[in-house]
Amino acid sequence: MYDFAFQKPSSVAEAVKLLAGEDARPISGGQTLLPALKHRLDKPATLVDLSGIAELRGIKREGDRLVIGAMTKHVQVQNDPAIKAAIPALSRMAGLVGDTQVRNRGTMGGSLANNDPAADYPAAALALGATFITDRRRIEADDFFLGMFATALEPGELLTAISFPVPEKAGYAKMRNPASRYVMAGVFVAKGPAGVRVVVNGAGPGVFRQTVMESALSANWSPDAVAGIKQSPDGLNGDIHGSAEYRAHLVTVMAKRAVLDAG
Repeated sequence: MYDFAFQKPSSVAEAVKLLAGEDARPISGGQTLLPALKHRLDKPATLVDLSGIAELRGIKREGDRLVIGAMTKHVQVQNDPAIKAAIPALSRMAGLVGDTQVRNRGTMGGSLANNDPAADYPAAALALGATFITDRRRIEADDFFLGMFATALEPGELLTAISFPVPEKAGYAKMRNPASRYVMAGVFVAKGPAGVRVVVNGAGPGVFRQTVMESALSANWSPDAVAGIKQSPDGLNGDIHGSAEYRAHLVTVMAKRAVLDAG
């Protein structure tokens, strides 16, 4: 690692003030940033540790929406009774993130703000039509994800919570690389206030909606409705673990499984 200053604020206001400094970076669970620091791939002047800010944690039901604090850990999303009752697919998804160590350190907000193409939560947020709440504004999911590791968050802007509308149905399925456990292709399906949405993660350089499958499921919510729909391999990832054509095939398979998961 390179030398850096370390700050641990106790409030959002204090954190925002520190993040306004030159080359300051927030750190939540550290599951992505710490390895980057260890390998000297990143060199922030200041790390702002968000773990001491109580107002960034917690899960609450507000009418027909579920609001989850950005510093809420994966294991808490997995086990929270309110999430299990309102959006059980989100609970099941959290239980599939990484391994036990990652689930006990990583946070929902950290994952969404990082927007790794292989991350799980971006698919859920986009499919459910979530709203991202920051210290400055509210950002709809359709406007939040801009590409690989890129979001609409501005420099110094802090994600504080994510608001999910409660869907009628939702399900998720993914194929994990057996060695790294990263997603090779995942699909989140949802039917709710945002309509029917099918979102793919892991297969390409960012999350994206599969609109042909959305139309099919709008007419007939069943695995058979998507079974014959082929995803184009154009623009999908291809590497030693699987070609773009293989990942395209996985999208259809995972979509069928996700609909089954939704019930």
